[in-house]
Amino acid sequence: MNTDEKMTGDLFEVDKRLSLKNVVDFNAYLRSAFGDGPCTCVRCIAGGGDESSYGFQHTFTFDAKPTHRRFASTAGSDVLMALKKAWLSYTKAELPLSGVLALDTVKAFVEPQLHKRVAPLFLASGLVKDVEGELHLQPQAA
Repeated sequence: MNTDEKMTGDLFEVDKRLSLKNVVDFNAYLRSAFGDGPCTCVRCIAGGGDESSYGFQHTFTFDAKPTHRRFASTAGSDVLMALKKAWLSYTKAELPLSGVLALDTVKAFVEPQLHKRVAPLFLASGLVKDVEGELHLQPQAA
């Protein structure tokens, strides 16, 4: 096979790791982590949607539509568990539990239309903290 044939073949090959169960499950998790409309929790209703005093964001805008984080399924420990499984399936290595999160690696196994949800979910769940533009994994309570 010559170089041109190899390059053309690569264009049509799909990374088989993207169809692994834990990777597919993580993408489904990202889709379900947010509900339609702004947050309607007691704090958001009482504050008229002003989240300026919150430690973690409740309402997000994706594709010009307001969405809210589903708290019951997006605690930091829940997000970490889903991420660890997908990371291990995709990379065949354990997720480092401290330091800078390799967001490019995460986005490699996340569907492109869901990329915009990754960092907001990680930040809002407390899984990571933004330190000078880098996402650092935070210790999670067991």
